Amino acid sequence: MPLPVRRARRTLALIALVLFCGSIVIPNVQTLSAQPDGFTSLFNGENLSGWHKSRTNHHGTVGNFFVENGAIVLKQHPYGQGGILLTDEKYGDFELYLEFKGDPGTDGGLLFRSNESGSAYQIQIGGGGNRGTGRLMGEVLHVTTTAAPNSLGEVWKEDDWNAVRLRVKGAVPHITLWINGEKMWAVQAERNDLIADATDGMIALQLHWSQPPTPVPGGSCCAYSWRPGAEHRYRNIAIKEL
Repeated sequence: MPLPVRRARRTLALIALVLFCGSIVIPNVQTLSAQPDGFTSLFNGENLSGWHKSRTNHHGTVGNFFVENGAIVLKQHPYGQGGILLTDEKYGDFELYLEFKGDPGTDGGLLFRSNESGSAYQIQIGGGGNRGTGRLMGEVLHVTTTAAPNSLGEVWKEDDWNAVRLRVKGAVPHITLWINGEKMWAVQAERNDLIADATDGMIALQLHWSQPPTPVPGGSCCAYSWRPGAEHRYRNIAIKEL
């Protein structure tokens, strides 16, 4: 076969291969998630069925909560007003799994054993993994036992989804937190800090309020509490009762 013909055939074959590869849909790794075995979903990925807004919490009562691209999205509305989104059901001893992605310059939290007003144990969550993320604290609640991760910066993924797993066991709770599969801490509380010694409550996603009530030029408020127009996103939320 003459050399020019062989070259032409190789060129045509290469073009065909490129066109074929271009037709293959390569999945975006950010859309991939896996609910752990034995867990029950708390979010159907389509709407807020099974969840409701708190109308009594101090962060705000009109929070802009909606579902987009298979994730629960939390945004301030109007600017400065946050809120809390609660499960309809209460949980006592459990393991919880969820995936979080947030914009930098924001502050929120994962509440557990919460009442309707958001008085609860809290895992603080900042968009971008900023200051305080992964810290155990109280929300409208004085807690006697706190904890904070020492290695968050080694596992946190900037501008990406981060897996959070929380285990809560006992009336005086033993609490363990993992982020992206790495144990951040495990603590035994000194006492039950909840009002009336409650041993269960709702799971809640907290959208922090901010002050002043108008956007700050440059996009930051209160050092880091909430940047105008920013979002927190949660997906693949699942629970296993113990």
